[in-house]
Amino acid sequence: MKKVLVLGGGFAGLEAAIFLRKQDYEVTLVSERDYFYIYPTSIWIPVHKADFGDVIIDMNELSRVHGFKFVKDRVKAIHAKENRVELEHSVVSGFDHLVVAVGASKVKHEGIEHTLSICGEPKQALEMRQVIDDLVAKGSGRIAMGFGGNPKDSTGVRGGPAFEVLFNVHNYLKKKGVRQNFELTFFAPMEKPGARLGEQALKMMDVFFEKLDIAKHFGKKIKRFEKDGIVFEDDSRLESDFTMFIPANAGHPVFENSDLPLTEAGFVRIDEFCRAEGFDNVWAVGDSAAIDGPDWRAKQGHIAEVMARNTAHNIKVADTGEGEMHGYLDHLNILCVMDSGDGAAFVYRDDNRGLMIPMPVVGHWLKKGWGWYCKNSKLEKIPRIPGL
Repeated sequence: MKKVLVLGGGFAGLEAAIFLRKQDYEVTLVSERDYFYIYPTSIWIPVHKADFGDVIIDMNELSRVHGFKFVKDRVKAIHAKENRVELEHSVVSGFDHLVVAVGASKVKHEGIEHTLSICGEPKQALEMRQVIDDLVAKGSGRIAMGFGGNPKDSTGVRGGPAFEVLFNVHNYLKKKGVRQNFELTFFAPMEKPGARLGEQALKMMDVFFEKLDIAKHFGKKIKRFEKDGIVFEDDSRLESDFTMFIPANAGHPVFENSDLPLTEAGFVRIDEFCRAEGFDNVWAVGDSAAIDGPDWRAKQGHIAEVMARNTAHNIKVADTGEGEMHGYLDHLNILCVMDSGDGAAFVYRDDNRGLMIPMPVVGHWLKKGWGWYCKNSKLEKIPRIPGL
């Protein structure tokens, strides 16, 4: 039985391991976390609509269910040409294929330690909850939330979760009866944050901001973050008692200790079939990879899973010479249910159209249902819907 080493336990890495096992490969998955973290539903942790245990799945249980070997360790260096990977506590070699799915790092901003991110280390969601609780106990405050970009690669922007947390915090404060005592501001360095979703979505977001009394601060690059605010390129300042900021993705630092082909932004160069340029047996998926496509393209969990499933199929094709490889480009779209705490909006974008459809009340429960489905289907407690 041929061996595949999968680096990373997020959406891409876990999906690759699951589907490689379906192809009868011996699979080892390495991750520094002993749980799979469901980032899309972590947005409810800061507002007490979910606990930490609600958004994780034990990786040891996943390994038992699907039959892959799980190693909890941190990747230190990748020597792809030698089929060797250095971990913090051991060295792995002798594999037939390598799937790189370690995710990404973040664009560095001065003073970033003064912010928290819903897309950062999982524990930050709990820290956000505590900060918001403290402000509620105080009875008033200024909260700024936003996201940034990467001029070297636009695909790793995480705008959706920033919108979701902001709207959820608005509704949380409203239910607590203190919303009128808080200033909420959404900020971003680009002129039209969310433009990749299409003009209809931009207009609808403006309606939401006005209706919910949320101020906007767009079009100025961030100079630095401070404990009590944000300083922009023109030295103007946005005061904030709490800043939630999602930096754009950048190449993972472990790639600096590798012989992988990288873009200027530090992501792994791949072909349409997710194979690393210049290699026959090295593949990269999810946030680790540089993806091609239209200007509006974005890295999302469902795209990472498509890439992972394709890679499992393509490895089998490469080894047997039977069948045709599957590419990821035809599957590129933006798809999400953007939750607000009391409802949601269905968001979709492809080459032909951009849609944003409000779903009051039912949309929130639809996303809740997806979280339940994600957890239970990955544990094979319920059947998996094809393509999801």
